[in-house]
Amino acid sequence: MLDSTFASQPLIGRQAELQQISRILQDDGDLLLTGVPGSGRQRLIWSAAEQVGARVLRIDCMRATNAARFLELLAEGLLDVFSAPAELELIQRWSAGLPIVLESSLTRRARLTWHSSTDTQWELFQLLLSLPQAMAEWLDCRAVLVFQNFPHIRSWDKQRQWETYLQQEIQRQSRVSYALIATVPGDWVSDIPLPVITLGPLPPGELKPWVVEQMSQQGLDFEPEGHALNLFYSSVQGHPAGAMQLSRRLWLDSCALHPKGLLIQPHHVHRSTLALVEDLSVTFESLILLLPPSQVRVLESLALDPTDSPHARDYIKKHQLSRGGGLQGALAALEQKGLLYGAQYGYQIAMPFLTFWLKHRLA
Repeated sequence: MLDSTFASQPLIGRQAELQQISRILQDDGDLLLTGVPGSGRQRLIWSAAEQVGARVLRIDCMRATNAARFLELLAEGLLDVFSAPAELELIQRWSAGLPIVLESSLTRRARLTWHSSTDTQWELFQLLLSLPQAMAEWLDCRAVLVFQNFPHIRSWDKQRQWETYLQQEIQRQSRVSYALIATVPGDWVSDIPLPVITLGPLPPGELKPWVVEQMSQQGLDFEPEGHALNLFYSSVQGHPAGAMQLSRRLWLDSCALHPKGLLIQPHHVHRSTLALVEDLSVTFESLILLLPPSQVRVLESLALDPTDSPHARDYIKKHQLSRGGGLQGALAALEQKGLLYGAQYGYQIAMPFLTFWLKHRLA
């Protein structure tokens, strides 16, 4: 059975960001948290909320394909957070006289229902968004509304009516903090004056000690020279989720061949990374097929020849990249998709193991 150490991990590093977010939530503040998938965004919010004793309601805006679906997700999230019998009784009282009904029974999970039409959706949105504040006041607690993939709301909120009202509620509600999660802070950030916390790749000083400690607990130690540990960091590129994946794979491979423990050397890290990449190859192939050729070319160039100046004339000529707006557009699109870090982090490929796979594919 897989060791529980690698099944559900606590926060890796990010202690400065954790304290910053905790202070914001403690002061009834709101925030925008940006970073690539797997960088620890949700874990940070949950850890900070736990520190201040707040309940967390999470909505993935990517799953909200229209207004009706957004309302369903909001209602489901509310009942995930406020599900105790006494809390359901409060919701029942709150809904009296409203076009929202709480259906509850001994055999089925409680749910909020309504007769929805385009005309009533706006009223329902306002009512449901007011419920966390009401519950927090009645229960004398705090709540955090997490909107993951927040920019996706604009895919159906074309007139930005819902987004504008949400901005007003962010300022108005006193017991509820709002945490918006996105990959990058886009142009819309100027419309919502929130502190922005950006998660880049974990520096070696934060990631390496965690790896050494976790592997040591499993009887696995890195060779003293540090070559294996450096190769580990290079393989995961400072990505927390990638570090967990490779740690798990190293442990599994060592259990199969060295059940009594192992001194991890570079060839062990390389073998486990290669095995992981082989498992992910279908995903990577599908990803490349979905990307425009200009973006694929940029990724291939940065994998083979990393640089913090892809706009340099010599680099563009060497790799036959598009000039001007074409290159800038490709870089911006890859950053928006969570595949590439921006200028702040030297245009490093963000998806763990993708660099490794691209090198082997091009070779």
